[in-house]
Amino acid sequence: MATIELYHGSSHVIERPTFGLGNPRNDYGLGFYCTETLAMAQECGCVAGNSGYANKYRLDLAGLDMLDLSEDEGYNVLNWLAVLLDNRRVRLAAGLPKQAAEYLAKVFLPDYRDSDVMRGYRADDSYFAFASAFLSGAISLEQLRRAMMLGELGEQVVVRSSRAFQRLEFVEAIPADGSVFYQRKERRNAQAKEAFQKERESSMATQGLYAVDMLREGWNNDSACLRHPLSR
Repeated sequence: MATIELYHGSSHVIERPTFGLGNPRNDYGLGFYCTETLAMAQECGCVAGNSGYANKYRLDLAGLDMLDLSEDEGYNVLNWLAVLLDNRRVRLAAGLPKQAAEYLAKVFLPDYRDSDVMRGYRADDSYFAFASAFLSGAISLEQLRRAMMLGELGEQVVVRSSRAFQRLEFVEAIPADGSVFYQRKERRNAQAKEAFQKERESSMATQGLYAVDMLREGWNNDSACLRHPLSR
C-alpha cells in the first residue's frame, strides 16, 4: 500500500506527535487529526488570527488497517454520522432525534475501533449542526449529503493506533500567515453557513427522504436511497 503525505495544522512545530494525547471526543475518537490538503492545514494552524504551521508528514500504510468512510469505498453519509455520534458528546432531544441516533448506532455504525488509520468527512462545530438538523428532521438525507460539501472542507485522515504513530515521518513545518489563512477560514465558515441556510429554505425542503423515513422504512447499508450518486 502507498505512502501518503499528511499535514497537521498547529500553532507550533510538532516533529514527533505523541500517541494518547488529544481529545477522545473528536469526530473519530482519540487520534492525530490531519488533512491531505496543505491549505486546509494552514487554516487550522491559525487560531484567533495568530500565525501557525502546517506540519508535514509521510505515513507508510503498509500493514496498517485503514478504514476509508468515503462513498467510493462503499460507505455512506449515515456510516459517517454514526461514527460521529459514537464519539462526540451530544445532547439529543427526546423523540425523533434520540430515536434516529439510536437507530444509526444499531444499523450504521461500522466496526472502526481497531482501525489504525481512518479517512472521512471533516466536521467542525458548524458542520456538526448540519448533522443535528438531519436527526431532528429539519433537513433531508440529500440535503445532509449536500451540506457536507458546502464549505469544501474535504476529508480528514486520523492516525489512531500506536503502530501508526510509529510510522509517521516528519518532513517539515510550513509557516501559515494568520493574516491570510485565518481570514480564509472565517470566510469559508461564513459562506458555508449562508449556503446551508439557503439549502434549508430551498424547494428541496419539502421533498426528499428524512430521518423519520429511515425509521419507518428500516433503512440499512443496502438501501437504494443511500447508493445513488449525489445530484449537483
